[in-house]
Amino acid sequence: MHPSHLTRKYPTGTINPAFRTEAWQLVFTALRCFIYPAVMNKELIINAAPQGVEIALLEDKKLVELHNEKTDARFAVGDLYLGKVKKLIPGLNAAFVDVGFEKDAFLHYTDLSPYAKSLLKFTNLCMHDKSEQGLDFSKFTIEPEIVKTGKINEVLGGKPNILVQILKEPIAAKGPRLSCEISLPGRFVVLTPFNDIVAVSRKIHSSEERKRLQKIVEAIKSKNFGVIVRTAAEGKNTAELHEDLSALVEMWKSIQQNLKGAVAPAKILSEQTKTTSILRDLLNEDFNRIVVNDKNIFADTKTYIQRIAPEKADIISYYQNGATIFDSFGITKQVKSSFGKTVNLNSGAYVIIEHTEALHVIDVNSGYKSVSNNQEQNALETNLEAAEEIARQLRLRDLGGIIVVDFIDMKLPDNKRRLVEKMEEFMSTDRAKHAVLPISKFGLMQITRQRMKPEVNINTQEVCPSCNGTGKISSTLLLEDEIEKNLSYLITHKNGNLKLVVHPILYSYLTKGWPWSTKMAKWKRKYGQKTRLEQDTNYHLTEYKFFDKHDEEIKMN
Repeated sequence: MHPSHLTRKYPTGTINPAFRTEAWQLVFTALRCFIYPAVMNKELIINAAPQGVEIALLEDKKLVELHNEKTDARFAVGDLYLGKVKKLIPGLNAAFVDVGFEKDAFLHYTDLSPYAKSLLKFTNLCMHDKSEQGLDFSKFTIEPEIVKTGKINEVLGGKPNILVQILKEPIAAKGPRLSCEISLPGRFVVLTPFNDIVAVSRKIHSSEERKRLQKIVEAIKSKNFGVIVRTAAEGKNTAELHEDLSALVEMWKSIQQNLKGAVAPAKILSEQTKTTSILRDLLNEDFNRIVVNDKNIFADTKTYIQRIAPEKADIISYYQNGATIFDSFGITKQVKSSFGKTVNLNSGAYVIIEHTEALHVIDVNSGYKSVSNNQEQNALETNLEAAEEIARQLRLRDLGGIIVVDFIDMKLPDNKRRLVEKMEEFMSTDRAKHAVLPISKFGLMQITRQRMKPEVNINTQEVCPSCNGTGKISSTLLLEDEIEKNLSYLITHKNGNLKLVVHPILYSYLTKGWPWSTKMAKWKRKYGQKTRLEQDTNYHLTEYKFFDKHDEEIKMN
């Protein structure tokens, strides 16, 4: 279509030039959106500090995930440990395992894996292996699977040493939760030792693509290794899958080497850093920027990206401006506004988030802006806006367990169903396993979300400089007397030429009235000496300071 198409004459006359320009812009915009569909803009901002690394994930400039990796981080999800079974609890069908944490870790029978006997045998062989070449895992004899309804005593009766993987980080007073279903995740595949099963992600909907990937993996994998093909493998060729799988096999060999001569409890293998694990799980065509403020992390991240996705290597940049990286990208402000008890929405509505030992409670309250005069429509629009923010908050705070949401009451079943559908849509990008239940007859929505680590809890409040957090300040009636008392002392002992600096509100109080009737004028007549008065907006309400003729602060006891 050419712009001249919009300029031809119609029976009623020629199109107005202003309208012609606007119309063409609308057409062009529509065509551009059709040809270049909108994609989500993802950015990863990495802030390195002496105490650890903070990682912020932005989607369309909005903060959706915040990760904190401490320098001395231990017992992270995915870490492998050689543990010692300490206590068996038949009533719980579970065991407590010493992995070096202050409290013994918890291992339930359902987390043992069907190949637990093979894992015990493998652990023992590796610990006592003295050969230089190490154990040939392809020749390892797999033991019979354990039954699903078995007892923990039957498998761990002798309280042996066993290789375990951290399933959940320590939370509150609980130690880590363990699993014996060892899995090593790569970008395209996940390696699961002690079986020969090949499974393909259900999120790959094409049956032809699923069959293609299954055939490739079955052809390239080694014996005694199971493989789960991830969604990211869709469309990948044999070479890319083989490279990813080979790296995981090498990782398994390093585990065998680390088990040699190890004494429980001992760390055998660390999960990748938060940066690389996030890149491994999230890096796709939507990712268009990674910014790092540390040279070492920048180099490691660039190397990692060049290995897993060479075509994306140019998206990483090194930040070296003067301002703090989180301040520069507006992350600090978003953290301050997102982690409080109350979260405000654009419509004027707000969400209140409360925490208990058993669950999280979220209350949605309507705002001051009305979408329409229809109460039901207003409730629906506010609930939909709140649902999008709640989905973001669950990811951002990493809330887990049971979440109960009290939405604004709606009467129409279709509106309730639409709200549930939109909530599921908003949570579709959440990597944690979750389930959304329909709204109950009490108007409550229940959500369950997988909890892998402690929730992110940031205190956004600051200590009041006036009261130092006590909630109380000196009486304003006494403040005037206090200033005068100190002024009288300094005039007597410091021989004058004083300057008094106060908050602007206190400045207004001391200078109000006619020039001869102000407090400062009265003090001049009373003590026979003029005191210069200045205001400073950086002072808190009741703060004041005296300075001498050299502008040096006079400390008052």
